[in-house]
Amino acid sequence: MVTISESVGDIVSRKPFLEEALASGLINLSSLAREIHPEVCNRLEKDVKHGAIVMALKRLKPTINFQINLRIKRVVELMGDITVRSNLADYTFRNSDSLTTCQTELLKIISKRKEIFFAFSQGIYETTIILSDVISNEIASVFEGESLTYKISNLSSITIKLPEENAQVFGVYYHILKKLAYEGINILEIVSTTHEFTVIVNDKDVDAAFSVLKRLKHEEF
Repeated sequence: MVTISESVGDIVSRKPFLEEALASGLINLSSLAREIHPEVCNRLEKDVKHGAIVMALKRLKPTINFQINLRIKRVVELMGDITVRSNLADYTFRNSDSLTTCQTELLKIISKRKEIFFAFSQGIYETTIILSDVISNEIASVFEGESLTYKISNLSSITIKLPEENAQVFGVYYHILKKLAYEGINILEIVSTTHEFTVIVNDKDVDAAFSVLKRLKHEEF
């Protein structure tokens, strides 16, 4: 038979951000108990007293804090090198029938220049390309007939090598981005692969951002 504690624990575990807020003491337990009261009663098929749910939340809090910290700590401790690239530019073009052809032409150009940083993301209505500013003339030529809706230069990328466990642990990206946000660092773009996570920032913020990410491996949990 499912207990009140088990029911409350399952409800909270399905909401990662709620877990962290609860573990950090940022949520009023009485208010949260009222919020989840109908679901707890429905799960147990009986009326459950408000106070019983509050007590279940109090008992749950230390366990949640330990579980969150342990999951994130394992990934953070196994993070690999942090790589910084500077002199980047961000171009956003409106999607068109000819844009893919332009991208193919660009790939031919940069395939012969291994020092060039290149990343692109295609959305429903627009495509963003991030690359080294040294080929800005080539960009202007290749995409001459396309609609450029946004461009910004003087950018840097910071890439973190993540362990394989990252793919199975929720909240890793949130943990990284939260640290950067606390320091007031503006992130212009995010680029990721399965085991790499890259943030694009203004040149003026790169030193501060690098320091934040470097400290991650040594912070106390």
